[in-house]
Amino acid sequence: MLLIMDTAIVNVALPSVGDDLGAGSAGLSWVANAYLITFGGLLLLGGRTADLLGHRRLFTGGLALLAAASAAGGLAQSTGALIAARAVQGVGAALAAAAAFALLLILFPDGPARHRALGAFAAMGGLGGVLGTVLGGVLTDLLGWRSTFWLNVAVALLLGLLALRLLDGSTRSAEPGFDLLGALTATGGLGLLAYALVGRSLLAGAAGLALLALFALVESRTTSPLVPPAVLARPTLRLANCLSALAQMALFPMFFLVSLYLQTVLGQSPLAGGLGLLPLSLAVVATAPLTGRLIDHLGLGRTMTLGFTLLLAGMVWLALALSAHGTFATTVLAPSLVLGVALPLVMVTTNVAATAEATPEETGLASGLINTSQQFGSVLGLAVLVAVATTRTGSATPQAETAGFRAALLVGAAFAAAAALLSVRLKRPAPSPAPSRQDRVGDPR
Repeated sequence: MLLIMDTAIVNVALPSVGDDLGAGSAGLSWVANAYLITFGGLLLLGGRTADLLGHRRLFTGGLALLAAASAAGGLAQSTGALIAARAVQGVGAALAAAAAFALLLILFPDGPARHRALGAFAAMGGLGGVLGTVLGGVLTDLLGWRSTFWLNVAVALLLGLLALRLLDGSTRSAEPGFDLLGALTATGGLGLLAYALVGRSLLAGAAGLALLALFALVESRTTSPLVPPAVLARPTLRLANCLSALAQMALFPMFFLVSLYLQTVLGQSPLAGGLGLLPLSLAVVATAPLTGRLIDHLGLGRTMTLGFTLLLAGMVWLALALSAHGTFATTVLAPSLVLGVALPLVMVTTNVAATAEATPEETGLASGLINTSQQFGSVLGLAVLVAVATTRTGSATPQAETAGFRAALLVGAAFAAAAALLSVRLKRPAPSPAPSRQDRVGDPR
């Protein structure tokens, strides 16, 4: 909830940041991009480090770093200082996100309880989107953009205190030993790839791929690999991570494109543009807790295929409904509700499939892998769909902009179609052995 709320709030507050600090569009883009690069680059390392150092320890440490960086952002007097603060926020967010998901896997062994927990997890993400869009506009209008960063500080400190009170600190599960060269090559490679995607740099992309190739070589020869090759050899894990990335390649850019359409074509204010996604977020909050029951009733594979089919239908419907002279009610509302139902179905099912085979010693690793897949799917999808929209637009007329948004959303629908077809191949793996009661963070009851 905190991480998605933070992203939504900053997106709403960016125009006010530009006015106050005198930042142009390039500078403002890096306020968002700096966060994405460090967040995407460190998720895998964060997950494995949680296994080695302790999940609660890394979770609270990540929250503390996020709070400190948010405070620095709230005090920033220049665009450069704000970008630096956002980069450190991404580091803290990566550590906290990977550890949080790993803690959930420890609390709830694979089965109906985990399905319900993942549904609640997805619902909190939807709630974060609701709060971010609403509070971003309200706080920026009433107290200024700096108040949005101080809200992060307050929420992060509250969550840290709750974690220390409610979570067991003795959750270190992996054997001692740290793959330093693997950590450096993986983090550097993923960070450069994220930079290449958001900054459109071929040189950075080539360097990132070279580092990841070196990482693969290191992992095949070291005695304590960061990512054991046997883990990546699991077909279900590979397919689930691929499907999760495809889902984000369609969903993440859709939020951005719809907000732009509402503001640039329909002429709504930034706050109204953000609120246009409120019905979708409420649909996520309502659907997510029911996803576990649907998995129990239909099975994991059928529920996943249903989710991707709804995602495909919603993307196509939204693309075809866009009009240069439409209204929110006639263009965005109905298809966004379909997408709001699809989102938790695809996210929960891919998370279940990606983590079902994880042993207690691999919870952080499984968390890092699925979070990394989702993050890079988001960044890659945004880069591709924005490029499609820009290329197709050609001019700044409402009709041309609408045509660009429609083309981009149809490309996103193609990603959803590919995922729907691939999801048919998913085979539910046997769950990993459940940890003994004393090894769990808490009682799932």
